[in-house]
Amino acid sequence: MKKTNDQDAAREAALRISMLKYAAIAIALIIGALVVTKLLASDGVSRFEHKSALLEQRAWAELELEAEISQSGGVIDSRYTVFFSICDTKNRAWVESAQGETLQAAWKSAAAETKRLIAAQRYEPVWVKADIVREHEAIRSADIKKKTRNIYDNYFRQGISFDRSFNTALLEAEINGNKIIDYEEESLDLELMNQYLTSQGRKDVRTIPEELILFSCRGYFCDENDVVYELYTEEQDYGRRQLERVDKEVVKGLMSTAGQFLAELVLEDGKFIYGYYPTYDKEIDNYNILRHTGTIWSLVSQYKTTGDETLLPKIEGTIDFLVRDSIEHPQPGIAYVIERKADEVKLGGNGIAVVMLIDYMEQFGSDEYRNLVVDLGNGILALQNPDNGAYYHVLNYADYSLKDEDRTVYYDGEATFALAKLYGFTKDERYLQGAVKAADYFIANDYTQYRDHWVAYSLNEITKYVPEERYYTFALQNADHNLDLIYNKKRSAPTYLELLMATFATYDRIKQNDIDVKYLDQFDEKRFIDTIYQRASYQVNGYMFPEYAMYFKNPARILNTFYVRDDGFRIRIDDVQHFIGGYYAYYNNYDKLETYRQALAQNP
Repeated sequence: MKKTNDQDAAREAALRISMLKYAAIAIALIIGALVVTKLLASDGVSRFEHKSALLEQRAWAELELEAEISQSGGVIDSRYTVFFSICDTKNRAWVESAQGETLQAAWKSAAAETKRLIAAQRYEPVWVKADIVREHEAIRSADIKKKTRNIYDNYFRQGISFDRSFNTALLEAEINGNKIIDYEEESLDLELMNQYLTSQGRKDVRTIPEELILFSCRGYFCDENDVVYELYTEEQDYGRRQLERVDKEVVKGLMSTAGQFLAELVLEDGKFIYGYYPTYDKEIDNYNILRHTGTIWSLVSQYKTTGDETLLPKIEGTIDFLVRDSIEHPQPGIAYVIERKADEVKLGGNGIAVVMLIDYMEQFGSDEYRNLVVDLGNGILALQNPDNGAYYHVLNYADYSLKDEDRTVYYDGEATFALAKLYGFTKDERYLQGAVKAADYFIANDYTQYRDHWVAYSLNEITKYVPEERYYTFALQNADHNLDLIYNKKRSAPTYLELLMATFATYDRIKQNDIDVKYLDQFDEKRFIDTIYQRASYQVNGYMFPEYAMYFKNPARILNTFYVRDDGFRIRIDDVQHFIGGYYAYYNNYDKLETYRQALAQNP
């Protein structure tokens, strides 16, 4: 019996020792986790402190910054306001703000609030942005309609505070990045706004107050490499990094990253991911083979610019998909590009395919698709009225019967550009005659009214082979009649730069070869060159810099490419194509543009 008791006691002692060991291990793990958590939080706070110090140094380098903010109307009830936005590149930015009797006090308070958030969330900020309120105005909330009326979607460029103490205030980028303004209804969307505020851990707004404070900021952004950028305060460029000049090296960088973005969208079967709506990281569920084809063209242009060999398998894969899946021959010698989702043939599909495939073959010294582009060109001719040069636009795929005589003016220019380019490739007169007939139709029907970049491309190509004055005149008029509208357009509108640069190629040929074009006497050459530079500069606003991307759901997915602000910040393959197309021509002609600008400045 005693032996049994001794054994029980020994087991109990061993069990107690084992439990103590496990407890010690558990405590050690908890302590370790707390230490790691503290270290992580500390690391995030340290990173923020470092970046915010760089931002503060840059901000205070601006002479008399506090006085400037005060004089320009940035002080509300004798208080300054500062916002900090932090982003880990993977998720939408967190935003904190604070006020103070001095700018330094407001900055310090906003930084303290941000550090508390980082510590609580164990957050790792990669990008940090500081915004200082520099101007404000009080309006009746009912007057928000006046502020959002007759502007493009997402072009309201002010922040909104719902009280004078900025307890609930949203930066412009927060407002547009979260669809908080309903531009159709010309009102604030209270439901979406409260969803966003709740996601940020901020107090919601029960009702819109009678008074709103609209404000704009002076901003500074610190990137992942601790480089600090001052941001524009002017409305048209508001919130993006300042650039001294949009020169050839700047646009080469923009093109390079955007081209790489397109390449990364290519799937194994050769299709592209069609695009995204960034607000909710929503993939665009659609496809268009014409846009697929045009996007390949921009990848070829990107390869010409950079020589990046990693683009080659992407280019070849996307061409294979086009040829394999979307081109058919209804009869020998004629081919059509098929838009399968709509079961139809589009004239423009043939046009872009011819242009792209010829560019590809010329770049790589290949004749792989020679027979195919001839058959596609024959398909274009089959859709042209030989009497007046007009085209029929759309066929039914099922039996190649007529469907739509007129779908979009773009198809006319695309088809004509293709015919002229095909003549240059084959020297078959049929294609040049078709292009010339189409150009005559454009002139007779005043196609300058459409401001169509494809018409500019086609006339530039035609005048290489038919140097008649009327075609040169029409090519110049296509830009000249639209210069004021293009210069003043408050949208990125990338096809405008394409139009201008295709016209510039024609203009340059006239000047270099001293061709007698009487219209040149009334052509405002300086205004034309200035408009090219203006559009190239303004178009940068369509590039997704991190200081924009950080306010969307998945910043890393949409970074460093081009977007369309007025369509929900849409990023679609053809949008990127058109931005690259204009910048590609601008890059290649930049030195000539500089020569013309300097000469015109000396001899106005």
